[in-house]
Amino acid sequence: MVLPVHAPNHPGQRPPSFTTDSRQAWVRLVIALVIGSIGAVGMWAVVVVIPVVQAEFGATRGAVSLAFTLMMFGFGLGGVIAGKITDRFGIVPAMAISIAFLGVANVLAGLSTHLWQFVAAYFLIGLGTSATFAPLMAEASHWFERYRGLAVTIVASGNYVAGTTWPPIVSWGMQSAGWRTTHIGIGIVCASLMTILVLILRMQMGDDKVRNHANAPPPRVDLKLSTNTLTVLLSIASISCCVAMAMPQVHIVAYCGDLGYGVARGAEMLSLMMACGIVSRIGSGFLADKIGGIRTLLVGSLAQGFALVFYLFFDSLTSLYLISAMFGLFQGGIVPSYAIIVREAMPASEAATRVGIVIFASVFGMSFGGWVSGVIFDATGSYAAAFANGVAWNALNIGIVVALLIRSRMNSVRTDPGFAT
Repeated sequence: MVLPVHAPNHPGQRPPSFTTDSRQAWVRLVIALVIGSIGAVGMWAVVVVIPVVQAEFGATRGAVSLAFTLMMFGFGLGGVIAGKITDRFGIVPAMAISIAFLGVANVLAGLSTHLWQFVAAYFLIGLGTSATFAPLMAEASHWFERYRGLAVTIVASGNYVAGTTWPPIVSWGMQSAGWRTTHIGIGIVCASLMTILVLILRMQMGDDKVRNHANAPPPRVDLKLSTNTLTVLLSIASISCCVAMAMPQVHIVAYCGDLGYGVARGAEMLSLMMACGIVSRIGSGFLADKIGGIRTLLVGSLAQGFALVFYLFFDSLTSLYLISAMFGLFQGGIVPSYAIIVREAMPASEAATRVGIVIFASVFGMSFGGWVSGVIFDATGSYAAAFANGVAWNALNIGIVVALLIRSRMNSVRTDPGFAT
């Protein structure tokens, strides 16, 4: 039987070696951001090398793109596994496993002689990348109380920072030394830099017994739901919003090509969207610290739906640039909001595992959303119905979030000493 989660009435004592929201916490956060920015290289390198790998193996674009799909699947699955390791043993052992996977898998990708080997290597890269996102967000949430939302979103911005910095580096390496040597170099560089950074993080932690989370700030939101029920609801909400999110992110380049603007314009819109996403993530962290994770998620979901509706009515080049920037500003903070909600409403000892499960759901939503949008386009010959499908999924997400918000407000009223009067 799973009991409801109830927030303790007192936060408990914290060890003198570490204080939440302290200078030491911010140092840890900066290290975590850099680790995430390095470890997320595989999410973007595969996008850069797809055309060259396709030409070398004489394969179809769909066959080579399977590397991206399996990388994302490994990323989602690995988040759950790495989260469990983090909850039990701490973030350092989880990161050590991540480093080993990233180093070995990138070298294997560079040495692959058949396409299936390249695809399998990217599945392993996804497993390695996973520890740099959901578990790292959950761990950072234990270091902060007042600025927890900001901390989580800063760590979550690591993969967007990677998306800004790594593609030109990978492209330069590919042109200078070839995609195989570039992958081997990525494996060596990532393993070396991340090992140094994780050792520094371990030194920062010192003897602080973070792995049992006994001194982490307690839950502060009581929804009167079991952890399993809340995890399921957040996972469904995560799938819904990410199906909607996938439509512009996955298909904006192809959409611009169909409209006659060219794929280069679409790539520029995607880059603009990601750059604005960084701003959105940091901004949502500030907002979450003021109004809480559930309200922040609702604001982001409503704004994302608003931007999707604009795609239905405007398709000029200028308007698409503006809408893409707006979409990036609106959606960047949505996924980290789930990690904030988990940490606000669930025990610290389960945070990394629960965040990993919800992030896995978001990865499934992104994968399914990208695929179903293509299917809808094939069936209708237009992206209009695909955008409308995204709006519908976004509405489901909003419905779940509103229900959680109403429940949280009802429970806060019931626990108010003046309610009985």
